[in-house]
Amino acid sequence: MNGLGGGMLLLGGGVLGLLALLELRHRLRPTSPLRMEPGPWQLHVEENQVRVQLQVVLLNTHAHKEVMLTRLRAEPTMLANQAVDEINVKVRVTPDHPDAAVRPDGYWPVSILKPKQPMAARLDLVLDGGGLPGLQALWLEIDWLAYGPFGHLQQRHGLVIPLASPAVDQQPTWRQAAGHQVLPLATHLLGWLDTPLQVLRHYAVPHLQPGDVVALAETPLAVMQGRYRLGATVEPSCLARQLCRVFHPHSSLATACGLQTLIDLVGPARVLCAWLGGILLRFLGIRGGFYRLAGEQARLIDDLTGTIPPYDRTIVLGPEKGQALVTHLAQALGQSVVVVDVNDLGRVKIVASSGGADPDLVHRALAANPAGNANEGTPLVLIRPTCFKEIRP
Repeated sequence: MNGLGGGMLLLGGGVLGLLALLELRHRLRPTSPLRMEPGPWQLHVEENQVRVQLQVVLLNTHAHKEVMLTRLRAEPTMLANQAVDEINVKVRVTPDHPDAAVRPDGYWPVSILKPKQPMAARLDLVLDGGGLPGLQALWLEIDWLAYGPFGHLQQRHGLVIPLASPAVDQQPTWRQAAGHQVLPLATHLLGWLDTPLQVLRHYAVPHLQPGDVVALAETPLAVMQGRYRLGATVEPSCLARQLCRVFHPHSSLATACGLQTLIDLVGPARVLCAWLGGILLRFLGIRGGFYRLAGEQARLIDDLTGTIPPYDRTIVLGPEKGQALVTHLAQALGQSVVVVDVNDLGRVKIVASSGGADPDLVHRALAANPAGNANEGTPLVLIRPTCFKEIRP
């Protein structure tokens, strides 16, 4: 073997070694196996008081190791269309498990979660005082302290509790265009406690006719799936801090935490290879190479401020299992359903389609972004084809 061939082998081996080292460090970093899922909830609205009862479940996802839950707390933030100074909020967090006693002083006793074992907690919130009619939602951040082979790790996640919903317009005004009509639909502030089918049945079904297409924005779908992370909980690696510098300032991957979120999804080796490949392709005049090489999630991540409050404090991932979901929704509703990613620049990407929807119609109808990119609160758009014929003079 000549010297050039040997050098190439050494170089290739070095690159593979670097990628393996990155993946190994990423996989061996201290992480807690505890994952939170929301459970049943109830809302009781009275004249001078609002009461919320919510169950959350923490699951030890590790197959072999026990984990201790040493603390669980909740911090509510009120979202309203007026001042909330006169509203008082009380929160009580108690174990909701037959093996854990509820203490009258509210102290959280240390609990051991065996492998694959869940631990439920009950959250009772009481709001009273002036200004209750203006409340729209509660943003509830829940943090817990896990103790185990990884040491102590604090985790934190948030969810929206809707307190008010817009009335369903019985005579909505459709926006007319050549060959189609569109109807943006306002909803309550969507979140992890909502299911897409329930939302579509409540807001879209009253207006649907045969042949309509239901377009659901990908970011609200992702938050209904709980696919978002509080920005303050993302720990960027050195790799993320360095690679994020070359992205366009408006990109959601132009911050270390935004790019770290992608690294946590697909791994550092793939991100680094996509980054290098993207730079090479750009020299060849081909743009967007990184996003093609890094996978679909790279395009769908929304960094802080990319969504409406309170999700402006979170990094929202792309939805998962979108194709299976739209197929299920279309069968339940008897209408075509698409999940779309739309912006104000006229870019329309169909993330998933149930079939039966004309892609050209969807692109034409949504090119003007009728749902908006600000705080319109219209994550649903109905598209209705019309028999419009252009009359030429």
